[in-house]
Amino acid sequence: MDKTWISKERDSLDYEIGVEEFLIYAQENSKDPKRIPCPCARCANFKQFSVNIIRGHIYENGFSLGYVNWIWHGENDIGTTRSSVGSTPLPTLVPNFDTNIDVDISETVNVCEAAYKSYDYDNESFEFRRFVADAQQPLFEGSDYTKLESMLKLHNWKARFGISDTAFSDLLSSIGSFLPKDNVMPANSYEAKKILSNLGLEYIKFHSCPNDCILYRGIYADESECPKCHLSRWKVGKDGKVRVNIPAKVMWYFPIIPRFRRMFKSATTAELMTWHANQRQQDGKMRHPADSPSWRNIDYRWPGFGNEPRNLRLALAADGINPHNNGLVNRYTCWPVVLVIYNLPPWLCMKRKFMMLTILVSGPHEPGNNLDIYLQPMIDDLKKLWEDGEPNVYDAFSKSYFTLKAILMWTVNDFPAYGNLSGCVNKGYFCCPICGDDTVAKYLGHSRKMSYQGHRRYLGKFHPYRRQKAAFNGQQDFSDARPPLSGQEVLAQQEAIEFSFGKEVKKSKKVQSPWKKKSIFFELEYWKFHHVRHCLDVMHIEKNVCDNIIGTLLNMRFKSKDSVASRLDMVDMGVRHDLDPGVTHTLKPDFESYVVNRLIEGGYNRIYLMPHNQHVHWILIMIWDGDIYIMNPLPHPRNFSEVENRLSSALESYNAQTGRQKRTPRVVNLLGCPKQPGGIECGYVVMRYMRDIISDTEMAFQSKWAAKTRRSYTMDVLEEVRLETLEFIENFM
Repeated sequence: MDKTWISKERDSLDYEIGVEEFLIYAQENSKDPKRIPCPCARCANFKQFSVNIIRGHIYENGFSLGYVNWIWHGENDIGTTRSSVGSTPLPTLVPNFDTNIDVDISETVNVCEAAYKSYDYDNESFEFRRFVADAQQPLFEGSDYTKLESMLKLHNWKARFGISDTAFSDLLSSIGSFLPKDNVMPANSYEAKKILSNLGLEYIKFHSCPNDCILYRGIYADESECPKCHLSRWKVGKDGKVRVNIPAKVMWYFPIIPRFRRMFKSATTAELMTWHANQRQQDGKMRHPADSPSWRNIDYRWPGFGNEPRNLRLALAADGINPHNNGLVNRYTCWPVVLVIYNLPPWLCMKRKFMMLTILVSGPHEPGNNLDIYLQPMIDDLKKLWEDGEPNVYDAFSKSYFTLKAILMWTVNDFPAYGNLSGCVNKGYFCCPICGDDTVAKYLGHSRKMSYQGHRRYLGKFHPYRRQKAAFNGQQDFSDARPPLSGQEVLAQQEAIEFSFGKEVKKSKKVQSPWKKKSIFFELEYWKFHHVRHCLDVMHIEKNVCDNIIGTLLNMRFKSKDSVASRLDMVDMGVRHDLDPGVTHTLKPDFESYVVNRLIEGGYNRIYLMPHNQHVHWILIMIWDGDIYIMNPLPHPRNFSEVENRLSSALESYNAQTGRQKRTPRVVNLLGCPKQPGGIECGYVVMRYMRDIISDTEMAFQSKWAAKTRRSYTMDVLEEVRLETLEFIENFM
């Protein structure tokens, strides 16, 4: 029977004819026309329906592209072997990168196929045959769920909410009593774990020092306290007693070598592992890492490794996440480390199914520069895979054994994680990864941040921008760009760095080098020969850089970087004087006499509100009943000593003139006043202060704002003030 219609468009005539012929064929060969396995991409022959429902599923979800031998619909199994979960899962009909096909299969199928796929097993796969039988066994007669699928969902729920084994056993017993008598639900937690054991999801728990000094492995495996900081290996209770056998901090390592072996037990996956050599379209365009110079460098430098297409090329990604995601524990962070396999086609290598969680470092604090100690177990396995390889790995596609080797090509991360993994300084005067100690950096006093310049060095020798002065830093730039350091040069510089792991208090000292430690990746023999060792992910470059550029160019509210502080910094640098905002930050010489005259004119019992711009920041000063009140919208305290001293001097002069020499003015900082939210200008907050004080008939703001409540105004409240200000200006104009 013709099956080419499976890969055609769903609205084509050939597809429609093919669907009807298939349904007629399936109905003729079925035992029960109302219970036919549905071959759509979503059901994957797991669920059974009538012909009419199957027809709708095929048009809605598409026909499972890998299901080319219709063994579940009466076709004889000639020359092929039945899939372990109902169909051969991954499409091999995809011709090239430009064909974007995403097969949506049930979660159980994904888990089963990621662990094993039955095509041709070696002698070690006998235990998994029983696992496949359990995976296909329905929970009870007529159930839409299999035994394995039910266990995976329940175990996921157990892990998510931290349910104990005793409670989980009680739950399984209760669920089993509600189901029909022929159900195969495990009776307790032990039996449930035994079912999932053949998935091969084993892991190793390593205890670590709470200060990230060491892992308790190797020579430290039997230690009970850290030999460096002398903290206990075990948790210490609130009563000060050590809870033996309850580790203070743990990391989980998921061994990579058994998982690599397991991938080649599937004929479909084993074939895809050689896609880069056998099926990749080679036309000089960059479609896959195999088209990059870094890939060709590996093939050229180590031809023995490159000649075996089944050898793995890997990438590593690491970053901190907050698994709670509830806003209440927003400071908690744990660090997962994920490996990506580049042997696969580009439409599969970044799928969740093939992204391997390798390391999980528990929180609540990030390891920072001490991340290297947690990478050590994985580095040891990578060294073994490079130097000796893993022998006797069974390839189910070629039905042969081979020695598997692997190489780590680069890491993918954001800029802070880049500093932790590479050992590069990522802030301050030497933070440029390319320029290093030749970085052109300047601290901006008004913006209170670093500015990195000298980019004209990377332009062409005769580019007109090199001769311009006023548009840049007031100087011409004809210098040459520094070439990026090679891996050998980086290693030579990092070996001179003295660094000790742990979180003990380090003496602050001036940074003299662009490196802060020797990266653990240089323990890999090949790492220093890579052209590219670390990559920055596109998401952060798009979000952080492009958002700021577009927001400034379009003058978008709350997103533009064109602020008074930035303009003042340019004036201090001697460039763009036409953008001088003309803001003064010092009080006028006649400030005291001005305040005294206002007090004499208005009287002693009035309230005087004085908005003041202090170093490009608005605050509100209020004089009431002979005292000075200062309201600062920033969440952290600031020094306003100049304003306080001159106002106190003015009030003392006024008291002397009005016969109140014994009255000493107080200066009260109302620390509990509402603070400005992120992205809101402080001027609007000061205007809201004035409105609240004026509308407070009982003058209770002093007691209300005295406590350190740290609350903030809402956006709606500040927007109301802004609109009132605009209305006033329009009426005034």
